Amino acid sequence: MDIKLFVTGGTFDKEYNELNGQLFFKETHIYEILKLGRSRLALNIRTLMLIDSLDMTDGDRQIIADNCKNCEESKIVITHGTDTMTLTAEYLASQKINKTIVLTGAMIPYKFGSSDGLFNLGGALAFAQTLPPGVYIAMNGRYFDWNNCRKNKASGIFEERE
Repeated sequence: MDIKLFVTGGTFDKEYNELNGQLFFKETHIYEILKLGRSRLALNIRTLMLIDSLDMTDGDRQIIADNCKNCEESKIVITHGTDTMTLTAEYLASQKINKTIVLTGAMIPYKFGSSDGLFNLGGALAFAQTLPPGVYIAMNGRYFDWNNCRKNKASGIFEERE
């Protein structure tokens, strides 16, 4: 069973400029993360974009949706920024794609060395293999249906909606 992994950017792939203190994108860290995690999964990886999710438009979401529709794999993981992950999940759900789609991200950039991204990616890959078709978010060791979670900015975790 192959899994399609789409990279879209977000904190997951940000780097830190020590001279000006800004975060920026250079390239995806997904290959390095998978190597560190000793992943042995059959993955087809494609970088769609490297952007902050706060800058993501519906046009960008349509690119993601089109790629999900057109790939041959039925199991898909998408790395995404956490600020608008729920919006993209809602957009994908509205497209009624009959595949298992799991979005995941990180609160701390991988390059910081203490990122939750490794754990979240591992969880997302496992959930993508076991969940039925639908759109999900995988964060903090849990998965959520696309329409039943939110990012709690005070605690820095994803949780069920109240």
